[in-house]
Amino acid sequence: MKRGWDFGDFEITKREILVSVSIIAIMLLIGTLLSAKISNWQMDRNEKYNKAVKIENNTDLFQYGMDTNVGNAFVYGELKAIDTVTYPEIGGKYIYVEKVKEKYTKHTRRVAHRSGNRTYYTTETYWTWDYAGSDDKECKEISFCGVDFPIKKIDYPSPDYIQTIKESYYIRYKYYGTATKYKGTIFTVLKNKTIVDGSSFYEDSKIPEVIDRLESGIWNVVFWIFWILLTGFAVFGFYYLDNEWLE
Repeated sequence: MKRGWDFGDFEITKREILVSVSIIAIMLLIGTLLSAKISNWQMDRNEKYNKAVKIENNTDLFQYGMDTNVGNAFVYGELKAIDTVTYPEIGGKYIYVEKVKEKYTKHTRRVAHRSGNRTYYTTETYWTWDYAGSDDKECKEISFCGVDFPIKKIDYPSPDYIQTIKESYYIRYKYYGTATKYKGTIFTVLKNKTIVDGSSFYEDSKIPEVIDRLESGIWNVVFWIFWILLTGFAVFGFYYLDNEWLE
């Protein structure tokens, strides 16, 4: 009678298949329990978002919320720089600007070649633009929904590419900057007459859009993708082992 299936490096026996079914069942049980915990965590977060104060383009209400410690809040308004920064060679005005230096650098590498049954190597030369340091500038104050804050209070949008300036054949500088004005929503805590440091800013998004994004069940989906892959690797690893104890 056929004992199993031979895959070259390893063999899968009928007993191993029976045990692997148990492994899958245990992994699914554990996964279900963990998924339930993730769902509960997400429900708690959703409750926090739903109970949060919603303020839209209202400076007075925004300031009142900070003065009276109302807690969690979604606030929609305009984010803009009070003092701006730039580099003279590019001009313009920015909340944040970065200057990245790159060098055109010569490299060599060994390349393998086959000729019949013989392998031989040659040295190949190639050039790339390599990182060689950077400098940046950031404004000190920003305004959001008509209230001024230190720059550290809001995570402003990431910089976009501006331009490249060549200093010589071998040296160039790339510039990236964050514009001076945006509209969007922050999720923060209003207390002690201010907002918390590093409040998340959602560019070009109104409050309902941000809530929908934050309440999505994506974490459970990500978890199950990871858990199924982990289960597959566990079963494959079990098959690959020499399971003589099952005989």
